Amino acid sequence: MLLKHFFTEKIAHNSYLIGGKTTCAIIDPSRYIDHYLETADAEGMKITHILETHLHADFVSGHMDLADETGATIYAPAAGECTFPHVPLSAGDTFQIGNMEFHVLETPGHTPDSLIYVVTDGSRGDTPVAAFTGDTLFVGDVGRPDLFPGRAHELARTLYENLHTKVMTLPPECLIFPAHGAGSLCGKTIGKMWFSTIGYENTCNTALNIRDPEDFIQSLTVDMPPAPDHFARCSEINRQGPASIKNLPPLIAMKPAEFYERMFNPDTIVVSIQSYTTFGGQHIPNSYHLDMSDNFPTYAGWVLPSDKDILLVADSPEQAHEAVIQLRQVGLDQTKGYLRGSTHAWAFAGYATSHIPQLSPTETHAKIQDPDTVLLDVRTKEEYEARHIPGAVNILAMDLRTRAGELNPDEPTIAMCGSGRRSSLACSILKQQGFSDIYNAAGGINGYIAAGFLSK
Repeated sequence: MLLKHFFTEKIAHNSYLIGGKTTCAIIDPSRYIDHYLETADAEGMKITHILETHLHADFVSGHMDLADETGATIYAPAAGECTFPHVPLSAGDTFQIGNMEFHVLETPGHTPDSLIYVVTDGSRGDTPVAAFTGDTLFVGDVGRPDLFPGRAHELARTLYENLHTKVMTLPPECLIFPAHGAGSLCGKTIGKMWFSTIGYENTCNTALNIRDPEDFIQSLTVDMPPAPDHFARCSEINRQGPASIKNLPPLIAMKPAEFYERMFNPDTIVVSIQSYTTFGGQHIPNSYHLDMSDNFPTYAGWVLPSDKDILLVADSPEQAHEAVIQLRQVGLDQTKGYLRGSTHAWAFAGYATSHIPQLSPTETHAKIQDPDTVLLDVRTKEEYEARHIPGAVNILAMDLRTRAGELNPDEPTIAMCGSGRRSSLACSILKQQGFSDIYNAAGGINGYIAAGFLSK
């Protein structure tokens, strides 16, 4: 048995190649498939199976492109009711890849269609050696059950039952390979290791050690991390079968005049992906800001409207093309072009720009002494409760799209996060909604603490 692990940064996605002597399967493939093709070719294997553990919420899968490229058969949960050609799988189903037998466990909870592939390597023994657990069981955590409105308690109870009556009855030495690692919003406290064992998780997994089912349900339905907008969208894209990458429009380099003309189309948005300091110095009015050095795909999927064409402002063509890859990972396929020459060319052509003052920690501290200044902490509730500046108003950056009305647009407002990146996104959203006296706290609360204005 050969096993290869692949990791997609920022969305913290694990996918796998598992094979015998000549054939192999790809489990939970990412949307860009070249690394699977290259690895299989290097190992002298043919990809014959594509296995999905569930309809992924946080990214668009590559199952369609991979099937088209290789002729492999897609295997997916029957409960997912996928509309593309596939083999639907239910509890107890089995199939072979070389000497390996794959046995299907149905484990709804994270999603109604979740399943696990349990693998027995016949060349070594007759007991399960590995389980590809999808988002049912992570290293140190379990999948969140609150992504389906009105069903959180039902799915949490089902998850508890499936974990304790099915998954944890596997041999303690059985390896587990989940679909996500630390940084994914599909769980609360996922560990950084990309694999573990049933025995180790049974001993050390925080969620599994909550033995009372009601306490377990409470832990997974109260104070959960907010779910980004694209979680619901990606599940449906994956159910229907994503558009082929090769059929998506190419990215066009646009001169300022063409960019200017296109940006006023009501079905178009402008997104700057430069650093927050560059954006603050000069940007196109009414544009979104998403710093590429931050968790770009997640925040883009969260805040950008999926029915709009996207025009990018980037530091370089290479940065723009990388952004397109990450946008497509979260189902944003309508990126039409980028500004050739960036904001330097824009200003040189005589077009208007806007600005957001970047305040150093010292300047931030001085300005918030004025009682008329609003300090807006745009971090998560958990981050805010762990440490914050007294008097700060806490609204998550992404929620400002609907909650900006809770603030006074005429009052001076300083946005703060941990670093200055999310707060710059917050500033861009507020400016779109008529806030003019807006500032970004450069360095965020970490810089504020480092300057000695708040104890650690």
